Amino acid sequence: MNYRPQMTAALRAPTFTVDARDETGALVPTPIAGEHALTLYVDKREIVTLMTLGAAPEALAVGYLRNQRLIERIEDIVAVQVDWEVGAVAVTTRHGLDDLDGRMQKRTVTTGCGQGTVFGALMDDIENISLRDDVVLDETTFYGLIDNVRRHETVYKQAGAVHGCALAAGAEILMFVEDVGRHNAVDAIAGRMWLDGIDGSDKLFYTTGRLTSEMVIKCAQMKIPLLVSRSGLTQMGYEIAVKTGITMIGRATGKHYLLFSGAHRFRK
Repeated sequence: MNYRPQMTAALRAPTFTVDARDETGALVPTPIAGEHALTLYVDKREIVTLMTLGAAPEALAVGYLRNQRLIERIEDIVAVQVDWEVGAVAVTTRHGLDDLDGRMQKRTVTTGCGQGTVFGALMDDIENISLRDDVVLDETTFYGLIDNVRRHETVYKQAGAVHGCALAAGAEILMFVEDVGRHNAVDAIAGRMWLDGIDGSDKLFYTTGRLTSEMVIKCAQMKIPLLVSRSGLTQMGYEIAVKTGITMIGRATGKHYLLFSGAHRFRK
């Protein structure tokens, strides 16, 4: 049995219906994406406020702490309690956070929607990350994955205004998360992987969002060697993908894709 902290299950409805008028003046009931402020507290200390759809708030909090390297092991978390009445998630740890003051003094404003700030230097240990080279993705499997992702985008199809991320084994989607920010979606998947004891070293990560430096670093930290986006990428994201050896594919829609790095894992 994998260790799991005490947790609530406080998901919110992903969409709300409001009235809008179309170009003819007709009243059209229209689903829109939810957006909620969720302030993260660790041992009663405020860390950050995340804007989220609220579909997986506990996993989001755990994944955020994991990806920001504020907590090293899932076993160090005692409890994760979400209370939407006050818009907060309270995380209790066994031993506190090491050098939290020092980490919080060094903040970087990111390109991420729905998050915006990272703590510490995510580049510090990038040279020490090692990814598996024996994982192979063939083109047929890749096309199957793209088709499967299209079937999972439920909130996007109803309301738009969200990003989706998926963890996959080949073409099989193991988990799919949508949120108002792509970083929230990747953090929620990171949290679920920790909670369920899932190894990322032979997996593929898919996102609808652009591949920035932080997105690439997060996948590398989760030991995921294959990264796919239907959007584009930034120069820094590309440079980090090359440095870490990640296989990065962008502009992946239908039968079109661009293979930017890590070609040794991809087979036509």
